[in-house]
Amino acid sequence: MSKEELLTQIQGAEILPGSDLYEEIHVLKADNERLVMEMNGKYHTPQEVRAYLEEITEKKIDDSVTISQPFYTDFGKHISFGKDIFINQNVTFVDLGGIAIEDHVLIGPMCRIISVNHLIDPKKRRGVTAASVNIEENAWLGANVTVLPGVTIGKNAIVAADSTVTKEVPANVIVAGTPAKVIKEI
Repeated sequence: MSKEELLTQIQGAEILPGSDLYEEIHVLKADNERLVMEMNGKYHTPQEVRAYLEEITEKKIDDSVTISQPFYTDFGKHISFGKDIFINQNVTFVDLGGIAIEDHVLIGPMCRIISVNHLIDPKKRRGVTAASVNIEENAWLGANVTVLPGVTIGKNAIVAADSTVTKEVPANVIVAGTPAKVIKEI
């Protein structure tokens, strides 16, 4: 199954331990963990970091993208990067459900973008569900922001430091808090 087919198949689905899909995901995840550890194990030039991320994502990454080390991803194959992006250090992408970062996005240090959640039913709690996250053009995530599954951050939006985004953020606004709420229009 291609990574695109896998991404489509898992959107909103329950992925339960012991299922063929769950096992396939964990095989792919293991190879990604090795590459992420190699990338973060010592200093690499920006070009070397992009080369690692091209291997991790299996996609070309534009030379205008800057990603500071360390950078973490659990799955790797479901990330897409636009152009002229800056991602600061200690950022984590939980990307099984898909994470799309559009052009000119800024992501502050220690941010977490999460596209996977565990199931509510206690009997199925070890299972997961996935929903894509989209960070639209020219958005800015301040330091230590958490973005939860299924969220879109609109064009030119700003998410204030230490916020948790639980629902869609419209374009051209500033949001803050936990859960993040609109505090100002740009």
